[in-house]
Amino acid sequence: MAGMKNLKKTRRIQIIAILTVVLVIAVGMIGYGFKDGINLFRSPTQVVEEPPRKGEIFRIGGLVEEGSIVRGLGTEVTFSVTDVTNTIPVRFEGVLPDLFTENQGMIGTGSLQDGVFIATEILAKHDETYMPKEVVDALKEQGVYQEPES
Repeated sequence: MAGMKNLKKTRRIQIIAILTVVLVIAVGMIGYGFKDGINLFRSPTQVVEEPPRKGEIFRIGGLVEEGSIVRGLGTEVTFSVTDVTNTIPVRFEGVLPDLFTENQGMIGTGSLQDGVFIATEILAKHDETYMPKEVVDALKEQGVYQEPES
């Protein structure tokens, strides 16, 4: 009878060990899969204070600086994004959203190269009062956010 209890105990330990190994492998595979899929948001001040790794894809957001939009050849556009404290130059090749204008909130996805944010995607507000939550939080952190007038 004692031999039977030890066998059951051994089997339980083996099953728990196998399930633990499977769980660790599954979590590792999920983490590896998300490695390039997670784009962290940063404000211009955060980019200046803690520059991203070379080639790191991230999202930057803030206000499009007034007077900074310059349209180049074809669909190339350069402008600056600011959180009022710091400003980062941005270069984008593509069609900008219709509501993309100066002094409005935007979020761009891309990477930093030689101090210039090279955007692969630009998102802009979708109505008169909307501003992306990350941009609002970054502006509040700087103490310069103003609630929109209703």
